[in-house]
Amino acid sequence: MTMKRETGQDFWDADYRQKGRLYGGSPRQLPAFPAGTRVLELGCGDGKSLSAMIAHGWDVTAIDFSSRAIQLAREVTGKGTGAALAVADAGTLPFPARVFDAVVAIHILGHSDEEGRTRIAQEIFRVIRPGGWLWFACFSQQDFRYGNGMETEPGTYLRGNGIPNHYFTDEEVSGLFSGFVVESLQRVEWVLRVRGKEHPRSEIEAVFRKD
Repeated sequence: MTMKRETGQDFWDADYRQKGRLYGGSPRQLPAFPAGTRVLELGCGDGKSLSAMIAHGWDVTAIDFSSRAIQLAREVTGKGTGAALAVADAGTLPFPARVFDAVVAIHILGHSDEEGRTRIAQEIFRVIRPGGWLWFACFSQQDFRYGNGMETEPGTYLRGNGIPNHYFTDEEVSGLFSGFVVESLQRVEWVLRVRGKEHPRSEIEAVFRKD
């Protein structure tokens, strides 16, 4: 008897089916791309940021390799909004080269191993037109969850849901996108209060331009 090997997609589908929407709160502050910008969102999840992107007047394409996530995202966007959603792997994007003005990647690379992060970064570079932009966000090693779980690679930890979580340094982010020009790279930090206890959260946000 052959056992089915669970993949990252299986873990994400199971998490969405068990818990429903995984991401609450308000969408984050988005970059000031002009209306009409052709934007690809990688790992759109349950669509938390999609409504805000559509409200900016962007021409949005959003992908996620979890079919359940795409179902939930479609409930957010509805029909006739100008957003195109598809089930796809960010490491093998089904798009021609240089077709997007900008790519938005919020936390998606933090859920891949080192090989996967490199492959996704290469695909991002391929699909952005010359002069286009990458807007990137990830958790840093100053985040309170850094070190929680079983370490599978340096800076990467596996917790109970089977999904890897990688925590970045500034230098690692710059190196991962070395083919781009760094427009800005900053640390964004805040405090999360859970059951009366405060926990430090820390993200790296960066804007890159393809020369």
